[in-house]
Amino acid sequence: MDTLIDFGRDIEYHFARGLRAYLARVARAVGVGFESCSLDLDVPTSGYVALDRALPDQPGHDLALIWDEVHGWSVAVEPAGGGAPEVLAYLGGPEVLPSPRTVARFLDLLRSAGLPAGSCRPPVFRTAGRHEDLVDWLPVTGPEGLLRPSSPGW
Repeated sequence: MDTLIDFGRDIEYHFARGLRAYLARVARAVGVGFESCSLDLDVPTSGYVALDRALPDQPGHDLALIWDEVHGWSVAVEPAGGGAPEVLAYLGGPEVLPSPRTVARFLDLLRSAGLPAGSCRPPVFRTAGRHEDLVDWLPVTGPEGLLRPSSPGW
């Protein structure tokens, strides 16, 4: 009996693995480990990187980087009494998945120059879902990544 093996790509599998690898690279670029990260694979997908330093004008408030598939990266502070993080600034730019170096420079700029003046409108890069549009922009991971084309810039 012959068995047919489907060598097609499992988009959600590769998306989850690639996003974990991307989040780990961003965490490393900003000076924390992957243990400081969490990932929510529901739609809209998001990632969270807890940081070990506060902004100079936000002492006593925990700082975090938050990524989501619609708005990209933002910097947020955790309220002292708990609750949802308050977004202070969005990275913006031309892409929803910028390089880890770009995210680190954004954080460094906020730490040294402070928060930008004016409104803090979130950019809208895309609608949530359709992860096949993002999977090729994430790092290729594991031996099964050989079935994927090389990701640009990784």
